[in-house]
Amino acid sequence: MAGAQLHGYSGAVSCLILSCLGAAYGTAQAGLGLCRAGCADSSVTIKGIIPVAMAGVRAIYGLVLSIIILSAIRGRDYSEYNGFAHLSAGVSCGVAQFVSGITVGVIGESSTQAILSRGTLFSSSVLILIFSEALALYGLICGMIMAQQGQRNSS
Repeated sequence: MAGAQLHGYSGAVSCLILSCLGAAYGTAQAGLGLCRAGCADSSVTIKGIIPVAMAGVRAIYGLVLSIIILSAIRGRDYSEYNGFAHLSAGVSCGVAQFVSGITVGVIGESSTQAILSRGTLFSSSVLILIFSEALALYGLICGMIMAQQGQRNSS
């Protein structure tokens, strides 16, 4: 039983840590592009803040799933199946958030620089950012399904 709970807690922790790492990297990378473009032309600043905000959402996704996992860890009726299901949910969601955060950071920096050169690229840049947001949502949805599956089989 203690091993099962360890796996469940490991899933929650890995989800939160990987999500926050992805959000931090994405925010830093996109913020760097925002600062560079803002120094050249201050009118790009509002358009460049979009990837910075989108990168921070990764940490919220990880926090939501971590809370779901932590709320499901109970005493005696928590099995090995539950532990592994929650570990899998946390790792899959966390990795998806991490990779998506890197994607948003790289796209955010380069698109802000591109918008500085050619303002008509703004809508294309937002579309690419939305596709990278979908990666994060896929990871969150799969993680929630796995976490709920672990809770269903506990009774």
